[in-house]
Amino acid sequence: MATTADIRNGLTIEFNGKPYKIVYFQHVKPGKGGAFVRTKLKSLENGRVIENTFNAGVKIDVIRVERRPYQFLYNDELGYHFMHMETYEQITLEESLIDGVEYLKEGQPVEILFHAENETPLNCELPDFINAEVTYTEPGLKGDTATNTLKPATIDTGAKVMVPIFVEIGDKIKVDTRTGEYVERVKD
Repeated sequence: MATTADIRNGLTIEFNGKPYKIVYFQHVKPGKGGAFVRTKLKSLENGRVIENTFNAGVKIDVIRVERRPYQFLYNDELGYHFMHMETYEQITLEESLIDGVEYLKEGQPVEILFHAENETPLNCELPDFINAEVTYTEPGLKGDTATNTLKPATIDTGAKVMVPIFVEIGDKIKVDTRTGEYVERVKD
């Protein structure tokens, strides 16, 4: 059993009977009264982020999780199908368990978090950055390059990303899957 002193970003805990991942924490020691830990917890079941405050020294239940390498195969009416990279075992996940599902491409490697005790999948994490091809964007106007002007673009996964004016159809770009932001143009 852990306490609030063991809280760190990325730790998976059981809160109100459900699995949550700590995405942010701040230890606060006010001038008057006891210390406490302010946290943001992301539900591994539905992806919602909630805020909670723990008093200092309170016991928390840490969940043991395992990260396993999988590859995305395809999706259909049953869900999203993945194959383990070493055992070739296949599993199907529902969309709510996948972070950044709009950036998922066939053959893409991902990591799936499993509850170590009961072997249930908790969450699917994409790589932080992916390379994608721009399939549609409006042409940029000459002379608009003086400022950091952005325009909407559609990438090969179907997601919409705001890109600089100089990006054209067919360009390969790097996209941050956590924020959905354009990072840079990728050279072949």
